[in-house]
Amino acid sequence: MATLITNDGPRLITATPEPLAKKQKLSPLGSLTAGAIAGGIEASITYPFEWAKTRSQLPSNAGSVESKNPVRLLYQTISRQGAASVYAGCGALVAGTALKAGVRFLTFDTTQALLADGDGKLTAQRRVLAGMTAGTVEAILAVTPTERIKTAMIDDARGAKRFTSATQATSAIIREQGIQGLYRGLTSTIIKQSATSAVRMGIYSTLKETYAQRTGSKPDTILVSFAMGAVAGTGTVYATQPFDTIKTRAQSARGERITSAIANVMREHGVRGFWKQYASGPIGALRRHRLLRVRTNRQCAPGTDVRRRDSDAARI
Repeated sequence: MATLITNDGPRLITATPEPLAKKQKLSPLGSLTAGAIAGGIEASITYPFEWAKTRSQLPSNAGSVESKNPVRLLYQTISRQGAASVYAGCGALVAGTALKAGVRFLTFDTTQALLADGDGKLTAQRRVLAGMTAGTVEAILAVTPTERIKTAMIDDARGAKRFTSATQATSAIIREQGIQGLYRGLTSTIIKQSATSAVRMGIYSTLKETYAQRTGSKPDTILVSFAMGAVAGTGTVYATQPFDTIKTRAQSARGERITSAIANVMREHGVRGFWKQYASGPIGALRRHRLLRVRTNRQCAPGTDVRRRDSDAARI
């Protein structure tokens, strides 16, 4: 309130505050597009680490002396064959990652809206369920066929070199094995994607609640959110590595049944063989979190609807 002096004497004036601008919520199409762009950019930038991880998980060729350490393998391959050699299958992964990220954003938004209560709130269990649902859908629609093509091209580049492009590899696989050839490793992929979403959300929610209990406030800075996401991502990678290793074996150029893949890993490397790509795992976790978390933090101002905030947290 304020006092205004006029010719007729002082008057008390009450100022009416301007209403806060209503925050706009991304439409499903906007969410899909943003997720696809972020996913495609991250895949193209960090593909060499994905290549090294996949290559280290594949069974060794007879007489091969290549290192199984992903970082050393990258150095050896680039030294011998040039930088372009570690981009075999990149096109398939970029397209698949863009599609996967878009499907994940859209599916999670839709699922959480269905599971939220009347106040728009989600329990931790329902957030995990929404994440697992998104992981299952993306595994079927995007991850399995594109990962199959990527893995087959990386494996093929070690020997026969029949595949010259993602399109040609896709045609060859369908011609020789039918459409089901693109879905080798579907079961292990679904398990891996669902477990990834569940474990990541579980770890992140626990970290967020612990932080709130100790500080009395929720994480509100990019640095804190990044640290939590990095820990959650790294923990998720190590928890789900065995599923990823089995998936890679099943999706190699020749393909292996899940039972054969498990038996072969155990015979060749023992239990530790399921965590072969240990060096590139944390790097992958950090790069996935970094791009998506920065984007969502810019969108979510204090006071953002709970459903919006939970949706962003699930996209780590």
